[in-house]
Amino acid sequence: MRRWTDAEDYHDGMESIDSGIMDSLFSILNEVSFDGYTSRDVRSAIDGDPSIENFMALLSPEASNHMEEMAARAREVTRMHFGNAVTVFTPLYVSNHCTNRCRYCGFNECNQIARMKLTPEQVRSEVDAIAGTGLQDILILTGESKEMSDVDYICECVSIAAECFATVGIEVYPMNTEDYARVHEAGADYVTVFQETYDPVLYAEYHAGGPKRVFSYRFDAQERALRGGMRGVALGALLGLGDPRRDAFACGVHGHLLQRRYTHAEMSYSLPRIRPYANGDMDVNAVDERMLLQVSMAYRLFMPFAGQTISTRERKGFRDGIVNISATRISAGVSVGIGEHSGTAHGDGQFEISDPRSVEQVLADLHSLGLQPVMADYVRL
Repeated sequence: MRRWTDAEDYHDGMESIDSGIMDSLFSILNEVSFDGYTSRDVRSAIDGDPSIENFMALLSPEASNHMEEMAARAREVTRMHFGNAVTVFTPLYVSNHCTNRCRYCGFNECNQIARMKLTPEQVRSEVDAIAGTGLQDILILTGESKEMSDVDYICECVSIAAECFATVGIEVYPMNTEDYARVHEAGADYVTVFQETYDPVLYAEYHAGGPKRVFSYRFDAQERALRGGMRGVALGALLGLGDPRRDAFACGVHGHLLQRRYTHAEMSYSLPRIRPYANGDMDVNAVDERMLLQVSMAYRLFMPFAGQTISTRERKGFRDGIVNISATRISAGVSVGIGEHSGTAHGDGQFEISDPRSVEQVLADLHSLGLQPVMADYVRL
């Protein structure tokens, strides 16, 4: 099987659900233009209902002239639905083996890096070290290699983490529904998958090899996760790979369409951006902090109940500012290498972080902003 978006056929064992959400999104994308919006249109969108048309206006170039108004309204909406609470978590990388050849990623299988996969004992050491900081929310990540990190291995890592953490998420390769069900049974609560870019042509160029070339299989990952019993999913576009406004719009509407179908599910957006200086052979669409903030505020006004995560790709001052406006999740005590929390192993990381603060430092800074750090927003019964 191959959908029109895919650079190659589905690989053996890939589940096709063909739910129609992708087709619905692209029918909307075909009509998208961010030109022609006036100041009056933007002000109306800031104060108006969370419609798709208003979302376009909030992402338009004209909206960048109304940042203070957007910030005031986004902060009001965030406080209305989340109060002063900001969830604090950390990622745990358990393997950096990968079979994809993504041009923008340090885990690219062609890159000469120190590869490492943690043993269950080493995973437990990492989990114990992280739990010692007081965190109760953890995100388990791997490179995308089913051979080196099969479903059994991921289930075991999740099971170990679930002994110590109230909330366990995964950010791994896309799975079939039955595999997500197994990982959920092991203790995972939510799934994060980045589509990277919603432009199928650019997507094929950036993903030169590996199962990730199958655009539609990745696109449907969140829906398969929800069908497998996960209580929540997170979406993200790596802003800068394609037109950042168009990718942000597509990601926002993708979550909106999922929420309409799975009304019980928790939706969340991640806010990663790519930086030109970190991607030597790539032409990227530069995304500065101002545009990233605009995207975050537009997400908040379009999807008021959705969570938002700001990662350590960003500097301290920007992260603290954005959680005071629209983001609701922040990472702390972050290590992107393999085995670095406990020092039991040493595998190279995926990217360089910009905010190295410890958990204690992030908690203190949130308190100084009048925000309430939350270690767990979910209790497993």
